[in-house]
Amino acid sequence: MAAGTLVRVNRKPSILVVEDEAAIRTGLVDVLVYHGFEVTAAADGRLGLELALNDRFDLLLLDVMLPGVDGFEICNRVREASRDQPIIMLTAKTADEDIIHGLTLGADDYVAKPFSVAQLVLRIQAVLRRALPSTPDQLQLGAMTITPLNLSGERAGREVAFTRREMDLLLHLAANSERAVSRDELLNKVWGYAENVDLETRTIDIHIAKLRRKIEADAAAPEYLLTVRGAGYRLALD
Repeated sequence: MAAGTLVRVNRKPSILVVEDEAAIRTGLVDVLVYHGFEVTAAADGRLGLELALNDRFDLLLLDVMLPGVDGFEICNRVREASRDQPIIMLTAKTADEDIIHGLTLGADDYVAKPFSVAQLVLRIQAVLRRALPSTPDQLQLGAMTITPLNLSGERAGREVAFTRREMDLLLHLAANSERAVSRDELLNKVWGYAENVDLETRTIDIHIAKLRRKIEADAAAPEYLLTVRGAGYRLALD
């Protein structure tokens, strides 16, 4: 049976900054973009919570004192949905009880205002090193070359387009190619559903079928995106 290969390089990590003070927010965005991050910013807690729960970010940088919904509540709600989302709290409060409260809710670290840019970037890099897997720059599946950053693939001169969700699904399978990945894990890690939720959905089946039509020479007899009976799916790589 043929197997695919992948080439791993670093990509730009994505960060959501939730900070209501305009000057600080603008400064954080500028600094983080300068240091090679992709940044989305929100000026209030309600928007920050919506973005954190519905989009995918490598790290959340949350101010504690926010209008609408405070940073503690955002952290708590995110942790209910995902145990592994990296979170750093940004606060002017340095009292032990505030630090303990944030860490108890599941924050990975905190940075107290005023802070140095160097300190903040080092804290972010440290949390991301613990959290981020290596990301493939190219994924080779037989005659097909897939470029994740472009959401595209190429076979025999023909371009194939992928949706963001299809690519996220493919990358999660590629990062765990040594084992079968369960449907529940895919729903949790790729779609963001809470773990251990009894959810009846055909989402996985539909996306697997769409991916097979794009990456397999014969979707009815897959060589790469394999079904492991009773266990889930596995992507066959070298």
